[in-house]
Amino acid sequence: MNIRQHYAGLIDIGGGNALALHTDGVGTKVLVAEMLKEYRTVGIDCVAMNVNDLICVGAEPIALVDYLALEKMDQRLVNDVMVGLEKGARDAGVAIVAGETAVMPEVIQKFDLSAMSIGVVKKSKIITGEKVKVGDAIIGLPSSGIHSNGLTLARKILFRKGFEREVAKELLTPTRIYVKQIMKLLKSRIQIRGLAHITGGAFSKLKRIGGRANVGFYLDGLFQPHAIFKEIQEKGHISDREMYRTFNMGTGFLVFCAKNEAENALGALPNARKVGDVVKERKVIVEVDSKKIEVEAW
Repeated sequence: MNIRQHYAGLIDIGGGNALALHTDGVGTKVLVAEMLKEYRTVGIDCVAMNVNDLICVGAEPIALVDYLALEKMDQRLVNDVMVGLEKGARDAGVAIVAGETAVMPEVIQKFDLSAMSIGVVKKSKIITGEKVKVGDAIIGLPSSGIHSNGLTLARKILFRKGFEREVAKELLTPTRIYVKQIMKLLKSRIQIRGLAHITGGAFSKLKRIGGRANVGFYLDGLFQPHAIFKEIQEKGHISDREMYRTFNMGTGFLVFCAKNEAENALGALPNARKVGDVVKERKVIVEVDSKKIEVEAW
């Protein structure tokens, strides 16, 4: 069984188990780190962007291998990146079992950071989203900020008139790691039907679950967007629809479960709240201040 999932690839390893594999990087957030010469948080982002996707198929992350590419050797940069990787790994409960540092001045400007991660899941516990049903509850967990998506657009808008240190520091807020919360939930008796990391493509990517399950999503209780999102939207004159297709807007992870399991799920997830419902219409609709925004349809 070799399955390409929407968050992680799965490989049957026998004994009723599967390995989940994923690779991801920090993206253009490294350019913000370079602006500030502050590199200690991007390692956390690198771990987060990997493990937050692994858990979406029900897998427990166990290990990670990092890849740091440099324009030129900078020992301080390397040391600071490693500090972040170590902190992220502790937060996620994974081991960094190996890594590679490459100096390639003809290929890299400044630096780039990525990783490959691995998790394990019982085949009977794999979550694909296909079991999500109309009437199910959608539970959300808050984000810590912009995370590691949409930074190219954010930088172009926010630094159009010049570099602002405080804004850059806000953009560097590390991605929240959801592993411990979600693994605790998955080890409970609560039946979880779907999981979604609100990352690249933001809420438009819910189409992946909706297409499998032949359902749609009505989100009317999402967390309040951080001030940075409002600043991006106002300065860039960006539509509501595009904001919810690009950024997490304050909600970083979604859990789908039966309506009668919602209270139990909320009890197991500190700081979570019900943010919407699964509906019949094959769309993602976000309601904000009595305004309905169609984010995606299929």
